[in-house]
Amino acid sequence: MLPKLSENRHELTARSLEAAGHALLLLPESKALPDVPGAAELRAAMKRRDLKADALAKTPVAVQLPGGTLAVFAMLKGDATSFDTHERVRRALALLMAEHPKSLTLGVFGDDAFRARAAEAAAYVALVNAVPLPSRKSKPDPVLKTVQLHGFRSADGGVRVRALAEGNVLTRSLTVQGPDELTPGVYRKRIKALAREYGWDVEEFPFDKLRKMGAGAFCAVAQGSPAKDAAIVRISYKGSKKGAGVRGQGAGRKVAFVGKGICFDTGGHNLKPAKYMQGMHEDMNGSAVVLGILAAASRMKLPVALEGWVALAENHISPAAYRQNEVVTALNGTTIEVVHTDAEGRMVLADTLTLAAKGKPDLIADFATLTGSMHYALGSRMSGVFATSSALAHQASRAATASGERIVVFPYPEDYDASLESSVADVKQCSMEGEADHILATRFLSRFVGDTPWLHMDLSGHSCKGGLGAVMSDANGFGVAWGIHLLEAVAG
Repeated sequence: MLPKLSENRHELTARSLEAAGHALLLLPESKALPDVPGAAELRAAMKRRDLKADALAKTPVAVQLPGGTLAVFAMLKGDATSFDTHERVRRALALLMAEHPKSLTLGVFGDDAFRARAAEAAAYVALVNAVPLPSRKSKPDPVLKTVQLHGFRSADGGVRVRALAEGNVLTRSLTVQGPDELTPGVYRKRIKALAREYGWDVEEFPFDKLRKMGAGAFCAVAQGSPAKDAAIVRISYKGSKKGAGVRGQGAGRKVAFVGKGICFDTGGHNLKPAKYMQGMHEDMNGSAVVLGILAAASRMKLPVALEGWVALAENHISPAAYRQNEVVTALNGTTIEVVHTDAEGRMVLADTLTLAAKGKPDLIADFATLTGSMHYALGSRMSGVFATSSALAHQASRAATASGERIVVFPYPEDYDASLESSVADVKQCSMEGEADHILATRFLSRFVGDTPWLHMDLSGHSCKGGLGAVMSDANGFGVAWGIHLLEAVAG
């Protein structure tokens, strides 16, 4: 559970700072130190380290105040991007969070516009890092209980920033759970519990039903698991007439989010080496992003009708597992030549996208830890996106800029289809060469969305060692804030 957030429009006072215990003070970039609480101790610390005032825009400075409070001072640039602002606040806040405080005080100073931006960033970074991720350590870390913000009060009482943090924490909490904790069967029960909490409707398409329906692409992957607990799950949020922070009335708009939920990926018969199998319990991250977006949208009461479609399965090696050179028939009738059993993500997504498209949404966006080639292209600090139109690509880019979750939009021209031509089926699943696989995977998936406007996010940035943007943990929940900003644009 997230800590309680209280907001006070009045500036942080010396008395409040003295009683704080742990405090973060955010200042607008300047060549002179402003007269704020703790300024005398800060000046002494800066003089001792031979730092000028504007050095605070690069490196936060921690000061031990006479009453025992640990105060961290940082400056934010007025023209900084959301990502850079989140990064600077995260690095400053890390100096405080290292002591595992039970309460945290935030103070913002400057003009109204700066305070609004700094307060939103500070509250989000504090909340999103407040809750320890699931762990089976014998001594769990203490939990932050309260966050007090001075110098700004939001119009919605912090509902939006809290919802964004809650969605991100949910995504990360699901993602880090081990393969013995979060099997497809357990995951399905967890989704039902979340549905009761958030008021969602849930419909399951279990393995046997999918086989009868003709979902051969999904079942080819799922058949290798002896548990037979795989399923495609549809989660529905009906939208609200009035949403926090949303001006428009977009409840008539329908958006479908699709997520890859491979709870563990061995690679199948094309077995991964140990180095690349490590961490494959996180191959369900795309599905967790979908649930995180739904959770945040529900808390914000966004006026958009949402459907979440998550493909839950495991890619096992077993006598029943699918093999190279098999030909399977997908739900939409497309025949697929299996080339590599470790390209399972696009297989389960094919049938899931088909189901999502049948509902005729105004937009489909899918999330998947899909290809190693996207990671080679971008590393772990950004994710790649493909869009069916330039207008949609621009919308995706604007959402990335606003959310602080950076993307690169890639083309996927038709001539790449030549690499997926098959002599025995309608299409190859992938190519053995692996060249531009992030583009080939997108070309493959495009066959299953029909004419529906579509965004595909290849989550190369889902895990970044040491944290990324606002988030301190390696698993960072990339895509949740982006998805909410995208929805706000659709709704508004």
